[in-house]
Amino acid sequence: MIVVSLLLVIVGNQAFAQMAEFTETKILDPIVILETNLGNLTIEFFHNDAPNHVQNFIKLSLSGFYDETIFHRIIPGFMIQGGDPNTISGDPSTWGTGGPNERVDAEFNTIKHNRGIVSMARSADPNSGGSQFFIIHKDSNFLDEQYTVFGRIVTAESFETLDKIAAVQTGVSDRPIDVEQVKITKVTIVNRSEVSNLLELSPPERTQSTITPSSGNQKFESIELGITLSFPEGWDRIDKTQENSSYIAAIGPKVGMTNPVISLTVQQTNQRTFDDLVSENNKRLKESTELGNLNIISQEKTTINGNQAYVTNAEGLFSPNSENFDVKFKEILIYDIEKFYTFAYSNSIDNFDSQLPRFEETIDSFKIFFKDSTTDESIEDGGGCLIATATFGSELAPQVQQLRELRDNIILSTESGTAFMTGFNQFYYSFSPTIADLEREYPVFKQVVKLSITPMLSTLSILNYAEIDSEEEIISYGIGIILMNVGMYFVAPTIIIYKIKKQLMK
Repeated sequence: MIVVSLLLVIVGNQAFAQMAEFTETKILDPIVILETNLGNLTIEFFHNDAPNHVQNFIKLSLSGFYDETIFHRIIPGFMIQGGDPNTISGDPSTWGTGGPNERVDAEFNTIKHNRGIVSMARSADPNSGGSQFFIIHKDSNFLDEQYTVFGRIVTAESFETLDKIAAVQTGVSDRPIDVEQVKITKVTIVNRSEVSNLLELSPPERTQSTITPSSGNQKFESIELGITLSFPEGWDRIDKTQENSSYIAAIGPKVGMTNPVISLTVQQTNQRTFDDLVSENNKRLKESTELGNLNIISQEKTTINGNQAYVTNAEGLFSPNSENFDVKFKEILIYDIEKFYTFAYSNSIDNFDSQLPRFEETIDSFKIFFKDSTTDESIEDGGGCLIATATFGSELAPQVQQLRELRDNIILSTESGTAFMTGFNQFYYSFSPTIADLEREYPVFKQVVKLSITPMLSTLSILNYAEIDSEEEIISYGIGIILMNVGMYFVAPTIIIYKIKKQLMK
């Protein structure tokens, strides 16, 4: 009874009845059956290799977590992926990002990712497994020891269903066109002895190595660019900085005649909007397609890590050094206020899918943070400077840039100016990121902030015309401007309100 009670606490109240039935029928060797509109997928588990993942999958199955979800990512010759609750009713752009609050630490093992294997999907963090899983369609041993294998399909019908799902028509981001075809309508758990059509399978094939914990990636962080991300571990990296852009690339081991390449280019927006950049990008791609060496497969606007993004899939024939290469590309443009970031992944068409998960891990790991030159504090994307956010792309943007230069070249050149800015930044950035978030979320609020700070920006611009040659002068000008702003924002409104009230009392 104690064991049963503990199990019920772990699974939760929603699964009470199912767990009770599970215990009463003494299912000691559970088999999970995923019922889909194209057939059943029957899964057995590797308890000794990944006990926590097996427990997690069974718990979610008992709770009805997987019911009505779909296989949202389908790549024939590679795998089918499902288990995201966002696929029940969420926006397709969010498919692949959902899951439970609990995460399962990696249990990497030596089982090979051969056809029919069930493994846990994850982000760049090895310990980020949740509910999403994938079933291998064709042997994909480049995944071995980097993802947690916890089961495999075990009936002839399961392999037929796997092939049917892998063959459905897909669109942008490998999503199925007809989601009803690939929906998991019901999940049941039965005792192994109740399944009459199990195949007689040999023990799973294993690698010869001994597993050692590995992050599977190498972290890249740049304070100057304000970004952090991870590239695949063991890939050679190239960093180049030019006058108007920075370029970082990771080159993987050569397979066949080509090397897989993941790259990132960072450039200034120069007040161009997201739509401006998309238009420029399409114009560039159109020129390549007109030359006949590039074919656009798909293009889509989406959101990545809270930023506007534009995804392009393409393939083409290239002939460097008189050799022909069939190459496939995936390019993702991510837009931020002051910079835009272009990720690209290229590989031969035959090997493209094999390293696509590594590219997606790089995208998942990508973070933008704001860094002010007057502080040592970094603020992740989503916050930042409320003034820069409010004035970006407006007639005030050049004025804000002038004030930045004034701050860096004049105010920070004096001890009193540096001391003031240090204290001011501690106060300012205690609330600025929150307001900047609200400005991005509510355009009307952004306009209100812009109108409110316009008088202040005008008074600060006075310093552009002042000759400051000493500590005393910077202090006197600073005090004068502070008093001027106090007068505009507090004294003048108080006097006006007082006079209006006095008139109304007559």
